[in-house]
Amino acid sequence: MRDPSSDDSPGDGTAPGPAAKRHPRRRRRLLWAAAGLAVAVAATVVVVTRPPSRAPAPREAAVTTAPVVRTDLADHEEIDGTLGYSGTYLVSASGGTLTWLPPTGRTVRRGQRVYGVNGHSVPLFYGATPLWRPLRQGVRDGQDIAVLERNLVALGYGQDVTVDRHFGYATWRAVRRWQRHLGVEQTGVVNPGDAVVAPEALRIAAVPGVSGGTAGGVVVRATGTRQVVNVDLPVNRRQLAVKNAKVSVDLPGGRTVPGRIRRVSTVATAPSGSAQDRQPGQATGDAIVPVEVSLTGRKAAGGLDGAPVTVSFTSRVDRNVLAVPVAALLAQGKDSYAVRVVDASGAGHAVPVRLGSFALGLVEVSGPGITEGVRVEVPSS
Repeated sequence: MRDPSSDDSPGDGTAPGPAAKRHPRRRRRLLWAAAGLAVAVAATVVVVTRPPSRAPAPREAAVTTAPVVRTDLADHEEIDGTLGYSGTYLVSASGGTLTWLPPTGRTVRRGQRVYGVNGHSVPLFYGATPLWRPLRQGVRDGQDIAVLERNLVALGYGQDVTVDRHFGYATWRAVRRWQRHLGVEQTGVVNPGDAVVAPEALRIAAVPGVSGGTAGGVVVRATGTRQVVNVDLPVNRRQLAVKNAKVSVDLPGGRTVPGRIRRVSTVATAPSGSAQDRQPGQATGDAIVPVEVSLTGRKAAGGLDGAPVTVSFTSRVDRNVLAVPVAALLAQGKDSYAVRVVDASGAGHAVPVRLGSFALGLVEVSGPGITEGVRVEVPSS
């Protein structure tokens, strides 16, 4: 038997095992774990106790610069007007039965039917002289013959016709070709009422005639096709309307289009209403001068008719003045202004200025050191 005294087991009589031999290693592991925890805690403390960063400083308002420019500034006055069409034409017929009438709003051009009578078309001719007498070979020369010849040539029926106010054989042949195209008897004679004569294409504004009714009196009311603005200009502002002067027109919906003054009446008209309803002198003070403004572009107003508009007339032009954007002005007190002039280093300093005309976002300025090309500060919006 082994000597119990030689046994290296613990004194409690338990058998020695591997676990007893690993105690020192476990202690080392615990020490390392404690050290790691301490480092982690220390790191955590560092993070938590770090002072907060500063809040960003508020940004200053952005500022740009603009040069002092030399330009022309124009003052404007706005007057109300009404969209319409140029010219007024009354188309009359005499004799027969109306068999066709045009719809309102239709545009009728040279050679096209204006209305129908007794089953045949009455077309449009361009000219200033109506067909007022029967035209045939041997009739006295006249301007009405020239109107007939000019339209026959334009419509392709008078290849051999000379527009000379004389109704000769070539004109007679052209008339017959035209009558054959219309489907009427080829007499070679043109009677009053065989064609409507107007100086331009017609836009049908109203149709008083009745299909099936007697062709007598006014059967069609028409205008020209060119859109215009009619302005009743107060007589005390008559100086605003200069023929051929440019204007701008504010249309419904916010669109602005250019225009030009085409006609200024030489007759002042009293305001409408009974004279008994007006105070003495009121008719003179309220008198108006009709002004017609043409619009630039055939479809500038988009086909609007009768709509209210505003016309901007130029009342005064200040030429060759120094100007800056209105936003560059700095209020310094009652009726006192300045601008900040920027020097070569980029620094700005206030310079008092006197104001002049305002136009299109610019203002006329003058003051010490205010010259063309000098840059001034303009706050960015």
